[in-house]
Amino acid sequence: MAKPFSATGPVAGGFGRTSPRPIRGEVVTDAPRNRAVEVDPALERLSWLMDSAIEIPGLKWRIGLDAILGLIPGFGDTLTSLVSIYILASASKHGVPKITIARMGLNLCIDYVVGAVPVLGDVFDAWFKANNRNMTLLRRAALAASGETRRARRGDWLFVAGVIACVLLVLAAAVVGAIYVAGSLIQEIRQLF
Repeated sequence: MAKPFSATGPVAGGFGRTSPRPIRGEVVTDAPRNRAVEVDPALERLSWLMDSAIEIPGLKWRIGLDAILGLIPGFGDTLTSLVSIYILASASKHGVPKITIARMGLNLCIDYVVGAVPVLGDVFDAWFKANNRNMTLLRRAALAASGETRRARRGDWLFVAGVIACVLLVLAAAVVGAIYVAGSLIQEIRQLF
């Protein structure tokens, strides 16, 4: 069995781009590949499991639990987003800049909101691979910070908590919306009979 990830990024072979372009204010480096990077292997494994663990035979596309569990209406996307928040929360420990943490949170929100659309959202989840994108951002920041090993300040933790709170607010709003729509549908069906 091939390694699911490498020190330089997730395995290629899925459909969709898994290495996001840098944005203004983000620390990105082309550091030498032989420099040791201290990114938790459990985070790498979690990202691989959520986005790339299963190869679709004959297509050479890779999907993970995110796309599969997303098939469960309402519950699946919420569960996978909660798992993905762990990677986001770990970013501060690695000295990731706030703009990168915000981008990681945006990746999760996009994945959750679009992924909630039945069927098309699951195809989007298989293509977008938010966890692989976030691990790429985390790895780049770890490469950039490996020379100056910066400790997370209280302001960094508050910012991460704020981003996580926003992501959880989006999740909660979607769950409440789904419950409201389901209740309305049940009332309409009852009125028919």
